[in-house]
Amino acid sequence: MKVKVIPVLEDNYMYLVIEEHTREAVAVDVAVPKRLLEIVGREGVSLTTVLTTHHHWDHARGNTELARLLPGLVVLGADERICALTRRLVHGEELRFGAIHVRCLLTPGHTSGHMSYFLWEDECLDPPAVFSGDALSVAGCGSRLETTAQQMYHSLVETLGTLPPETKVFCGHEHTLGNLEFAQKVEPCNNHVKAKLSWAKKRDEDDVPTVPSTLGEELLYNPFLRVALPSGSHRTPSPCREEPVRKFTGKVAPAEVLEVLCRERASFERAAEPLQPQAQALLALQWGLLSMPRPK
Repeated sequence: MKVKVIPVLEDNYMYLVIEEHTREAVAVDVAVPKRLLEIVGREGVSLTTVLTTHHHWDHARGNTELARLLPGLVVLGADERICALTRRLVHGEELRFGAIHVRCLLTPGHTSGHMSYFLWEDECLDPPAVFSGDALSVAGCGSRLETTAQQMYHSLVETLGTLPPETKVFCGHEHTLGNLEFAQKVEPCNNHVKAKLSWAKKRDEDDVPTVPSTLGEELLYNPFLRVALPSGSHRTPSPCREEPVRKFTGKVAPAEVLEVLCRERASFERAAEPLQPQAQALLALQWGLLSMPRPK
């Protein structure tokens, strides 16, 4: 299984996953179809399927044009709002592309119909991979827009957090520097955060992607995964791991800790990067800071 990381737009990632024996390819989150097809042609593979994590335009807007250019293309996802969707997936469904297995993991939080994709190959020494879209990013996660904090906690900790620690994490955006700066605010004494931030700054200077990370690494420095151990986890409980994050939020219940983290992360972003008035209004609406006028 070969994964091509394709930076597009301002900070998005598309991915092309190649089954190296059959030369069949699967794309994840098609935003710029022309760029994707250039790489498909260069690699000499047959693109048969698109896996879309969620319906937002920067992850799905290229589906319609790609389907027009490639008749018979299969577009899969868990949300009917996804452009050019040919079949809706359900949680736990498994797909097969040659030797590549795909397990579909419903991970609501950023959107109600967000699907992450866990991929592995039989009898292969390479680690598995998860394509997490905006559910989980390097040292962070996407903003909670359509679900409860409890649902988001389940997606992050109970679903993604229980994957094998060697799993490579391929996320939807290059937000690593900002995420790590926030993680340092949450846990200023976390040496894993400090080391990863230093590494990410060097990658940024060299204009090199910071993906993938691994799930095992994320558990060391991603505050959104450090709110509590998942129930039934095989990992040894470590109150010290969770305590700094709880202390920062002033909460104990995992979903409440996560809710405060999301709110603080949004405030941190607004303070770090002043937005234009139009963007400020959009962000305010997303986070419920503006109310619709009452009918007279």
